[in-house]
Amino acid sequence: MRNELVNPAAGELTYEIRNIVNVAEKLQQYGVRINWENIGDPIAKGEKVPCWMKEVVVREVMNDETYGYCHTRGVLETRKFICGLTNGRGGAQITPDDIIFFNGLGDAIAKVYGTLKPETRILTPSPTYTTHSTGEMAHANAASVSYRLQPENNWYPDLDDLRNHVKYNPAIAGILIINPDNPTGMVYPEHILREIVDIAREYGLFIIADEVYNNIVYNGEKTLPLSAVVGDVPALAMRGISKEFPWPGSRCGWIEFYNTEKNGRFRKYVNAILNSKMNEVCSTTLPQKALPAIFSHPEYRRSLQERIDRYERMSNIAYDRLREVPGLLVNRTNGAFYMAVACSEGLLTHRQTLPIGNPEVRELVEGLVNAPGVSPDKRFVYYLLANTGICVVPLSSFSTTLQGFRVTLLEKDEVEFRRIFETLAGKIEEYIRS
Repeated sequence: MRNELVNPAAGELTYEIRNIVNVAEKLQQYGVRINWENIGDPIAKGEKVPCWMKEVVVREVMNDETYGYCHTRGVLETRKFICGLTNGRGGAQITPDDIIFFNGLGDAIAKVYGTLKPETRILTPSPTYTTHSTGEMAHANAASVSYRLQPENNWYPDLDDLRNHVKYNPAIAGILIINPDNPTGMVYPEHILREIVDIAREYGLFIIADEVYNNIVYNGEKTLPLSAVVGDVPALAMRGISKEFPWPGSRCGWIEFYNTEKNGRFRKYVNAILNSKMNEVCSTTLPQKALPAIFSHPEYRRSLQERIDRYERMSNIAYDRLREVPGLLVNRTNGAFYMAVACSEGLLTHRQTLPIGNPEVRELVEGLVNAPGVSPDKRFVYYLLANTGICVVPLSSFSTTLQGFRVTLLEKDEVEFRRIFETLAGKIEEYIRS
């Protein structure tokens, strides 16, 4: 064609969580049995949607209104219901007009970053969930600006690093938190949340809080939603049903905006997000209509707690085994269903590899990992995949210089879960010995 079509920055934006699936599927053709520990889809890992929840959805399917457009902001009755939940917790108070529904939080994230001026930056955690980091980098056409999460300190944020970024970079207009965190499984304590709010207030910033896992917390930890601590600081919180119900195929999430009327620039930004959503007319009606009845069902809390109890059990099994491996920085996860494991400096840099018996599989993997610029942890993860069939994600793909991997805690069969993590730990020990 006579013109280049792709933004040069687009080549830098990859989604390794999905990319590794393409490789794993090719390995399946050569007879490699895959354990999919790369993506947070509870349904793909065998979780069953309870019958009572399906019955709620079926009732809404029989309602003609679910087949039509809804308001651009979302179904009014559902927004009123969510207001009741948020306002009932105390803290920031909202109205139905402070809520906009999206087709999943990926849709919401794209609009939150895509609406910003290119010169305006959001300070993101490192490591951070790929959709946030790529969305922020794409809007700015520049490398991410990040504050450090500390693997040596429970993955808590380095608040001095965060403050210095804000203080010395006037382009920063907002701070992102993911609570509970993806990829680390860290839960923000109240005092850290309050200090981040104080920094935002001091420097005239707004806060973005991804809270899609806010009700999936365990190991005795507690966390607060942003609305409880935000005070008068402009902010938005992203929430959804994909993981909590679980219904990832619904593609149903929403944003709650706090203190919109207290800042003219923030109000203009919120209106721009709404106008961008108007181009799509609205988000899918069915899951919005079903949401209040599911949240209100007498079985809902019990069903969710059963799942949380299982994540806690799997978290502790994974932690107890991996912390025995020398050279790994392992923290107990307390929320969501992921574990990020960092490797000590230099652990993955030598060229020794795990053996691959099948010559066709070895040729495929070596063709991928010997390309220019492949990080040591990506090289290790691909050899691990070919050697064991365990599919994890390199930690460096989460916008961090740290080397390691992220693994999910979603396997339902405890015997199989123990086998996976025993194999994972054993292969790392074998790699170190070699």
